Amino acid sequence: MGMNEGDIIVMNELITKIIHKAYKVIKNPRLFIYKLKLSRFLPEKTDISWRYFNIFNKKIDFKNPKTFNEKLQWLKLYNHNPQYTQLVDKFEVREYIKKEIGEKYLIPIYGVWEKFEDIDFNSLPNQFVLKCTHDSGSVVICKDKETLNIRDIKSEFNKALKKNFYYSSREWPYKNIKPRIICEELLVDELQGELIDYKIMCFNGEPRCLFLCLERRSDDGLKVDFYDLDWNPLPFERHYPRSNQTIQKPTCLDEMLELSKTLSKGIPFVRVDFYIVNDQIKFGELTFFPGSGMEEFTPESYDCLLGSWLDLSKVKSPKSTPKSL
Repeated sequence: MGMNEGDIIVMNELITKIIHKAYKVIKNPRLFIYKLKLSRFLPEKTDISWRYFNIFNKKIDFKNPKTFNEKLQWLKLYNHNPQYTQLVDKFEVREYIKKEIGEKYLIPIYGVWEKFEDIDFNSLPNQFVLKCTHDSGSVVICKDKETLNIRDIKSEFNKALKKNFYYSSREWPYKNIKPRIICEELLVDELQGELIDYKIMCFNGEPRCLFLCLERRSDDGLKVDFYDLDWNPLPFERHYPRSNQTIQKPTCLDEMLELSKTLSKGIPFVRVDFYIVNDQIKFGELTFFPGSGMEEFTPESYDCLLGSWLDLSKVKSPKSTPKSL
């Protein structure tokens, strides 16, 4: 049976797409590496350099990094503090929080498991949050256990448990984490409605600015609003657009800033995350490489401004020292 005119048009479009993709790979052989997920076999510095070039269309100057994004890539290579593995592990970090600022800031947990099959869902409350301890993004928010499709999330978590997040981003702290699943209490803010996480950018133990993640589940997608420490909106964006919301300054902002100083002491850069639930502060997580250091600033000058706050000379025993700090 011969093809009709519509079939021929579809076939031509398909062939055109294949040729276009093949041309892109020939023009940029690096894409071939990433399409086949072979980047884990690249040297660490090469992988980081290629990823950075693909995002920003320019090379990293590892000997003289200036921007915030460049310096985060430098830290990936040269700041392998073994404590960071504990600090990004969503279960192990709890001991650090307990010791440094107190157990009252921790979100209550219902359990931690090495295998999904070990989770006794009958013993869990109707609402909870499941997360992998060793990566970023493997999260299931359960608001009604009766409607939870356990078979589907089992498949998702079993896949996640087999992955080493380090190879997707070269963020060294994740390389040696033991993969597990943790179950936390579902936080509900009855006073504000939408649960807001406050992400405080700390440089050598000093908070310099913060941002809020809003409208995560809206049709238009995530919005990010930056503020200075006096709660004045900052005139830049980082990858995500600003929201049109007016968010009131939290009454416990000063307390969060003091807590972030304690938790970031002695660290060149770390983002300290908190939630405010019914006027109570709860710790979220510590992040050493927000957006993996691969998110553009608009205007670009703010990449340089935040980069000027990150003093690499305070990094202890680096493998390499840049010319200019």
